[in-house]
Amino acid sequence: MRALRVVVIIGVILGALFAGADRWAVGYAENRLAERIQQARPGQVGGAEVEIHGFPFLTQALSHDLDQVDLRLKDVEATADGRKTRLSQVDASFRGVKLNGSYSGGTAERAEGTALLTYADLTEASQNGVTLTYGGAPGKVKVTATVDVLGKKVTRSVVSTVTLVGAPGAKGANGEKVVRVRADQVPGEGIPGIEGMIRKKTDFDRRLDEGLPSGLQLSALTSDESGVHLTLAGKDVSLAGS
Repeated sequence: MRALRVVVIIGVILGALFAGADRWAVGYAENRLAERIQQARPGQVGGAEVEIHGFPFLTQALSHDLDQVDLRLKDVEATADGRKTRLSQVDASFRGVKLNGSYSGGTAERAEGTALLTYADLTEASQNGVTLTYGGAPGKVKVTATVDVLGKKVTRSVVSTVTLVGAPGAKGANGEKVVRVRADQVPGEGIPGIEGMIRKKTDFDRRLDEGLPSGLQLSALTSDESGVHLTLAGKDVSLAGS
């Protein structure tokens, strides 16, 4: 009985030591991976947080296969139609991650996530001198524009629908998407041509060229008081710029 008790105690101690070592290892790996992500995109990511799921971590690492890795990026510099813009936050969950030989990155079988485009950043990305705010309902934005009509400045605000549509030339349901903003209605107020003039400013398409992890694509979007929320999904998605 005493020998069995000793064996049990030793087992508990070894188990605790292994668990402690495993948690230290996963914490170290998370920090190193977050650093790697920022180093791969210097000046383009304000902050990176990584969480590796699954226990034990060490056996996953030895096999170079991770069940799930969650990534949060803040202040991500993106490119919309060749012009720099900003994504306030990007959250992505990578499943079935195959690590490379140096453990500096990997590729996920599939991934999904979200990105937040604030109204201030969306205003900057519009490139039309308009101001965008919440439109009062999901999928709606308020667009304010000023146009010159016969030497007089005319300012109008319209409620617009923001949608995700296929990019010109994109093929298939999973092809490249662009963010489209279209005014639901523009009051002309009897001034000839004013509706067309305002729409030239309020209506626009923007393609997100760069900024997302390689392999992630836009799949849906909606809006609320905080901004426009982009839904992301993809297969064979690169992690840490690998």
